[in-house]
Amino acid sequence: MNSAQISADIQDLRVQRIEPSKGWVSLRLGELWEYRELLYFLTWRDIKIRYKQTVLGATWAIIQPLLTVVVFSIFFGRLGKIPSDGIPYPIFSFTGLVPWTLFVYGLAQSSNSLVGSQNLIKKVYFPRLTIPIASLFAGIVDFLIALAILVIMMVYYAVTPSMNMVWLPFFFLLTLVTSLGVGFWLSALNVEYRDVRFAVPFLTQFWMYATPIAYPSSMLPEPWRTLYGLNPMAGVVEGFRWSLLGSHTQPGPIILASSGVAVIMMVSGAYYFKRMERNFADVV
Repeated sequence: MNSAQISADIQDLRVQRIEPSKGWVSLRLGELWEYRELLYFLTWRDIKIRYKQTVLGATWAIIQPLLTVVVFSIFFGRLGKIPSDGIPYPIFSFTGLVPWTLFVYGLAQSSNSLVGSQNLIKKVYFPRLTIPIASLFAGIVDFLIALAILVIMMVYYAVTPSMNMVWLPFFFLLTLVTSLGVGFWLSALNVEYRDVRFAVPFLTQFWMYATPIAYPSSMLPEPWRTLYGLNPMAGVVEGFRWSLLGSHTQPGPIILASSGVAVIMMVSGAYYFKRMERNFADVV
């Protein structure tokens, strides 16, 4: 091989220089598609870690919401006499817990996902957004299990699903968008301020009682009920009940408010995440 050919081969080599970003940068969503296999393996890793060396395994996805339903049914349904829009209270509350469980799992796992993957972040370049996204996607397994239990409960209580079920994928997507938006903010903040992980349990507990899981949003008059939709999970929970149980509570205004807030949270969270990304390898 002569020197001219070697020079030509060197010129054909593609050199990619990785430099810290400056200011507000593009989200580079195309990189997520290029690294889709990495996203798959990170999701599968989180699923295996979740149930590794556990006695009950995936049964926890059934036990946790069912025990919560028992507590809600006793204290809110029987003692508190909370209305349930004409739906048996156990299935009323469990339907709200199905998307809520996925949301809480996404917050808990994504908020600490970057710190938990610090060795991977320091060694190789890849879109950091894949880490919190994979943490949330791992919770879809529990969501599907809980949804199957809900179907069994609907058969037991003789609740026939209505044609509103065609909207269920939209409300599932809204759950993911909401969880990703909050997860992006918390995961990026947790790299700089490690006490964020201590605030997450308090945040989720407060958020649960601010969401119509144990009670219907119909207890609020207008216009407060529409303003209640500024909590994006309020629209998700009411949407799940409306689409699966055919509840009489029309979630139209709440859905519009919740969808707008959820999209704003996800877009702003993603941009904040990308802005802070330049310091992850140094701080984490």
